[in-house]
Amino acid sequence: MDVFDVNKEQRFDPTHHVERILDQWPGGDVSLACWEPGQISPDHCHPHATEIYFCFSGGGRMRIPDLEVAISPGSFVVHPPGEVHEYVNGPERTLLFRVRIGDDMTSRHLANRGIEGWTQRPQDAAYFAANPPGGSP
Repeated sequence: MDVFDVNKEQRFDPTHHVERILDQWPGGDVSLACWEPGQISPDHCHPHATEIYFCFSGGGRMRIPDLEVAISPGSFVVHPPGEVHEYVNGPERTLLFRVRIGDDMTSRHLANRGIEGWTQRPQDAAYFAANPPGGSP
């Protein structure tokens, strides 16, 4: 059994959002994602893992290719394997609890509006050429 105090485990950084993996096991992990106002995640997917977020505090907007929803305390979001998604934090610090379930936690990045001059890795470009957003992974 693992027990965590999210208030003691949270860490924030004004230059980028912080993801703290709290524990890993075969087939998954649990972490905290800590966001300063206005920070944006890469537009990405996990081809072989389900990613689940629960918003403890703050909030923003979660986006997939054909839908964008408001995230606020109590929101629970599930991204199935291969679903491209991006999180844009709102005007407050935000704390999200994340669970990933799968055999491979690899991320594939499509874009990154949060970093000026960002370029896509060749392996990510190849993945999205073969698996366009909105299609099956």
